[in-house]
Amino acid sequence: MATTVVIPTYNEAENLPALVEALYALDLPDLRVLVVDDSSPDGTGRIAEELGERLRRGEEPFVRVLHRPQKQGLGRAYVAGMTRALDDGADYVVQMDADFSHEPTEIPKMLEAIERTGAGVVIGSRYVPGGSLDPDWTRARRLLSVWANLYARTILRMEVRDITAGFKLWRREALLAVDLARITSDGYAFQIEMNWEVRRRGYEIVEIPIYFRERREGASKMSFHVQAEAAIRPFQLLFRR
Repeated sequence: MATTVVIPTYNEAENLPALVEALYALDLPDLRVLVVDDSSPDGTGRIAEELGERLRRGEEPFVRVLHRPQKQGLGRAYVAGMTRALDDGADYVVQMDADFSHEPTEIPKMLEAIERTGAGVVIGSRYVPGGSLDPDWTRARRLLSVWANLYARTILRMEVRDITAGFKLWRREALLAVDLARITSDGYAFQIEMNWEVRRRGYEIVEIPIYFRERREGASKMSFHVQAEAAIRPFQLLFRR
């Protein structure tokens, strides 16, 4: 089954080559990578193009690149990348960070879980039994993450333990049902909105435990705007028709 890994990037030149090599090393012949780059000043887009020229699966490039003219937010990047992946015929779509917070070797486990359960989406979860966080996370950061998950879950009355998780495997039919053109979140609220929409359409959400690692290189993209959007979005979703 054709699987596309969508990776949004902005200034990830230090991380992207190693991440792509790790994905290429997986024993998944139908796996491809789509990098969605927001005109990174550090040349991430150019590096992605070079990786596409060098790494191939048969006659096809292992890496394709979707260049966007400017930084428009994580949610917009995922919508663009997922839409392209579906247009190209992907049966499954993986979303993951470019900074090695998400371990590529978890992807085969996610594929096994989605095929076994028939779920619409499988989440790599930090907060189900067996999941864990990098010990380098500060106490304040851990509390913020736990509180954000509890906050969104309580408002939306959803049982998903890691509702803000960014490591997911989507079934094609579930993404088509969600209707990506309707998704409005720009930042990390995108994760909450997507979970809400896929559950509303009757698809099962399955969580499997992962170890969430601290980013290898570069800086976090978290901002006040991103946090404020994530705080407001659950209430907006409740009143969406």
